[in-house]
Amino acid sequence: MRVVILFGTELGTAESVAETLAATLTDHDVHVRDMSEFAAAELDSRDIHLIVCSTYGSGDLPTGAEPFFAELDTLAPDLTGLRFAVFGLGDTVYGDTFNRGGEIAAAKLSARGAEQFGEHARHDASSTIRARDAAREWVAHLPIPRLASA
Repeated sequence: MRVVILFGTELGTAESVAETLAATLTDHDVHVRDMSEFAAAELDSRDIHLIVCSTYGSGDLPTGAEPFFAELDTLAPDLTGLRFAVFGLGDTVYGDTFNRGGEIAAAKLSARGAEQFGEHARHDASSTIRARDAAREWVAHLPIPRLASA
């Protein structure tokens, strides 16, 4: 089983978090992919998906994630059996739109039948905790099956 980490970013923070997650999951077969270069047809229910998504503008998906989710909406695949977890990035100074990018991503995947697992992390850029540190703590508590020993 692979762990596919998909990130959607504007300024690079989500990519940095995705790379941190990959470096933390040393006992897994991990693949990090930018959502701007990942087709919805590549989603595989045999994989575990970790979604790292920032929030942009007025609570929107980041520009790099828009094509992936637009394709998901257009193709409307049945994602029953696909499991995903979300690490959202936002800033509470934006009030009601705080972390909406991750919430939109989760809603769009769930609407296609995918199952969200683990805590939906919502990192706050206004906190004193660095996003990469919060991501390490978050992924340590996700119920991701370990690779079988050879």
